[in-house]
Amino acid sequence: MKNIVNLGNVATYINGYAFKPSDWAEDGTPIIRIQDLTGNSYQMNRFKGIVDSKYDVNSGDVLISWSASLGVYVWNRGNAVLNQHIFKVVFDKEEVDKDFFVFQIDNLLKRAANQAHGATMRHLTKPVFDALPFYLPDIKTQRLISSKLNLIVHLIEDHHEQLKKLDELIRSRFLEMFGNKEYSICQLSDQCEIITKGTTPTTIGYNFTTDGVRFIKIEDITEEGKFDTAKMMHISDECNMIMKRSQLKSGDLLFSIAGAIGRCAVVTNDILPANINQALAIIRLRKDAQLSRNFLFAVLKSSYVEKQYKGLRRGGAQLNLSLKDIGNFKILLPPESEQENFIDLYKQVDKSKYRGRIFLHLLEDVSYML
Repeated sequence: MKNIVNLGNVATYINGYAFKPSDWAEDGTPIIRIQDLTGNSYQMNRFKGIVDSKYDVNSGDVLISWSASLGVYVWNRGNAVLNQHIFKVVFDKEEVDKDFFVFQIDNLLKRAANQAHGATMRHLTKPVFDALPFYLPDIKTQRLISSKLNLIVHLIEDHHEQLKKLDELIRSRFLEMFGNKEYSICQLSDQCEIITKGTTPTTIGYNFTTDGVRFIKIEDITEEGKFDTAKMMHISDECNMIMKRSQLKSGDLLFSIAGAIGRCAVVTNDILPANINQALAIIRLRKDAQLSRNFLFAVLKSSYVEKQYKGLRRGGAQLNLSLKDIGNFKILLPPESEQENFIDLYKQVDKSKYRGRIFLHLLEDVSYML
């Protein structure tokens, strides 16, 4: 492609100052660290002294974190000073539209971070960074591309908001239909044949295989409760037989009990044969259960259950659920007809969410290609 230049020839990149803990103060100028860019900081460190003005940052400056977490950001929180492992971009070499630069760097860093067979790169050396290929057309073309990308970004934000509102609709309708009525309440374990979990094959002497029995992990379940088979791993038939306890059956519900707690899916025939790891629980209802499987799926994804497991947080530790915790979930038992009414509503909203997600992915793909 024409107009490809090395990133190092586009602008000057100033690495931040190596502040030490002894430099921190209770007041003074904020110090920008990587966690202050990623949103993982509870309180900014401050500096009360003098450093070279090249480390000064003002609203509107473009910053690039190149170690621990790769990302590009536009600073908008006023005057500050820059910590090490972050570049401040000075546009002093080429005529560059800032939005165009940020969009392209975001894509470049994502590609760099996912190279080497999917292993995540956490550090970019300056020579590697400077050698990254940057598409640099004339300024008019840059502005045209960035205006289109900004429009797509606004559409993406709007669709994220619409998906949130659909989730809120389900939550509010659940409360309207069941929140103010007197229903029987059961313990989930009373309605179940088994509640169990899986294990990791390597702990029992087996390796993953290129095909065979599907091995499902949390990341293989989408937020909507669908299975994403694209990167699903596999185990051998022999390993699956050893892990008999966690062999899946059609109709089983899966519920994540570690990490991204609350992911839920219903096992269907097209995913079988399959097994799971230890971060997922199998919930298998009794044949004479008073709960509809689809109703239970909706309830497990509702705020009604979310409040229960969030209330189990033990101190400051990361929340992990035991199988006993799952079995102790309190579940409403409305009449079968009311369960079916809610399921019909849930399915309609789910279809709308699915269409919204498809459109969202298309928008994101377009933004990535431009």
